[in-house]
Amino acid sequence: MVTLQERMVNLIGQLTMPVSEVALVLQHHIQGLLGSLNDYVEKTGASINDRVAHPWPIESQMRTSESMITFDAEKVLKIVDQDRMDILSTLIRVTLVETEMDLVEGILALRAWEQLVRQQLAEATGPGQLFSPLEFPEEW
Repeated sequence: MVTLQERMVNLIGQLTMPVSEVALVLQHHIQGLLGSLNDYVEKTGASINDRVAHPWPIESQMRTSESMITFDAEKVLKIVDQDRMDILSTLIRVTLVETEMDLVEGILALRAWEQLVRQQLAEATGPGQLFSPLEFPEEW
């Protein structure tokens, strides 16, 4: 997991990736990994821990009514840099394979990132902040 964390921090920092682009890439990978895990669960009758199956909670300092941002999702999707997102997606996929992470480890590694991104999205006060670079806490 450390390898994935280091690589993602370095790449996102180098490309100054906006929080919205990172969110889209993470969602794509988490959904893909969860789909495979759900297939396994159906075949084996195993169960999935809630921490794996669902997004982790965030702590928003704003009340829901204050953080309601209206924007055209189609417009946002036209603005994102698909090449930059493809680079991050490739880095995640290659690192998961290279480090031989199992499905649960991969999902948990990405859930921490998802929580960070969702926290920053929840604190956005306008559509422009969706394209602000992702900010890392000091411990990252």
